[in-house]
Amino acid sequence: KYDILSPPVFTGLDNFVKMFHDETFFKSIGVTFYFALVSVPLRLVFALLVAMLLLKNSKMSGFYRAAYYLPSIGGSVAVSILWKRMFATDGVLNRLLGVIGIETNFAWLGDTRTAIWVLILLAVWQFGSSMLIFLSALKQISRELYEAAEVDGANGIQKFFRITLPLLTPTIFFNLVMQMINGFLAFTQSYIITQGKPMNSTLFYTVYMYQQSFEFYNTGYGAALAWVMLAIIGTITLILFATKKFWVYEEG
Repeated sequence: KYDILSPPVFTGLDNFVKMFHDETFFKSIGVTFYFALVSVPLRLVFALLVAMLLLKNSKMSGFYRAAYYLPSIGGSVAVSILWKRMFATDGVLNRLLGVIGIETNFAWLGDTRTAIWVLILLAVWQFGSSMLIFLSALKQISRELYEAAEVDGANGIQKFFRITLPLLTPTIFFNLVMQMINGFLAFTQSYIITQGKPMNSTLFYTVYMYQQSFEFYNTGYGAALAWVMLAIIGTITLILFATKKFWVYEEG
């Protein structure tokens, strides 16, 4: 038991036992799993698509790469504030809908059905770091493989699934592990944009951990929550490494 102001008192496993009776604890875990398991695959798909589009060099390639990477700089507070204003009832999205004849003041951040998707869209939009890693990996694939496939009559789809995708699996694995960890540790989006509202539908685990530690001054409980998250991330990482041999191509 620890509240920052008083000396800590050892209470054994009381904090961990408390979790089993804490509905908000289970709610935050569910929200975090949903966010990570939806946003990470979508982010990787978009990152790969954009990387393939930017593979061809042009005079504007450098500008496009920088422009696509810019939103991914950290968990930017500025980006989160921008996103919050865009999806406000008087924000850009509702105004754009009004321009095309759909008059609405829909509260995207105030509805339990849409609030989490606003955060997911932000996470997907911040695909810049994964895109640059994919772009680097794509450039390492030998052109001779594609030329040989063309001689054998392979079309673009066949070349992608038989050459590009298998040779990218090590990079996909790396991005998957890193982005999955980042997904479970996401904080800024929820804390800045929704504060976990409405009805805890966007309450990320890290935000709940922060609230317990520094808003409710249950710092001992917050520390116990941190250990649980460490165990969850460690378990998921171990599972990913255990399945690596079934789908990741390692030359030789």
